[in-house]
Amino acid sequence: MLIQKDFLSQIRGFGLNSYESRLWAALLAKGTATAGELSDIANVPRSRTYDVLESLERKGFIIMRLGKPIKYFALSPESVLETVKKKIGEDAAEKTRVLNKLKETDLITQLNVLHKSGMNLVEPFELSGSLRGRKNIYNHLETLMKSAKASITISTSEDGILRKKDAFFKILKKAKDRGVRIRIAAPFNSLSPEGKKEVSELKGIAEVRHTTANARFCVIDSSHLIFMVLDDKQTNQAFDTGIWVTTPFFSSAFERMFDASLELNSSDKVRL
Repeated sequence: MLIQKDFLSQIRGFGLNSYESRLWAALLAKGTATAGELSDIANVPRSRTYDVLESLERKGFIIMRLGKPIKYFALSPESVLETVKKKIGEDAAEKTRVLNKLKETDLITQLNVLHKSGMNLVEPFELSGSLRGRKNIYNHLETLMKSAKASITISTSEDGILRKKDAFFKILKKAKDRGVRIRIAAPFNSLSPEGKKEVSELKGIAEVRHTTANARFCVIDSSHLIFMVLDDKQTNQAFDTGIWVTTPFFSSAFERMFDASLELNSSDKVRL
């Protein structure tokens, strides 16, 4: 697929260099591809392709799909834009202004056309991958929560429930307002009085339960599952790792595990 130089130049406004722009645009159009395929499509030297793809993954533009051969696919331009805005906003208000200006152009529409055409080529079982770093995990969780239609089920740690309250309260409230059922479980009995007060603020938007399980996962609409593979207390946020899969069978199994761990009864409910 031939992409005009002017279009690639606009994509670089997202904070990408020339090779990153070419590979991201190629992956948006392709849907899913190996590093070798992307190297050929984007005309990027193979000796540089893996490094550039790793950079795009760190920045939250793409996800590496599990399996052999290793494949990659691009996240939606809207979610990428929000991720870039957050990162740039932490460093420079001027960069945020530039990105807001980009949002007002037809660039996003053009990128969406590429993304949708590519996603039509992707089978549902291929929508899986690893997420590195807590910021990338939370960014993807935010995207999934915003699109939730029926349910959000969260199992997290003692510290995790406070982090998720800070990060997702407004998003969860909006989901509740549109009829999404929200359930949250965590071992929070040993929290400080201040911590328990924060947890109690979730009662208005979610069914919040105490559990002795220390599992860390989130299920959206009994279809999308993100589960963390490392111990919360022994992991630096930069190295936290999550696995995202799109499979109703596996996601439903985690929901059943969630129900079983709680032994649903009224005495488990939050009383703060």
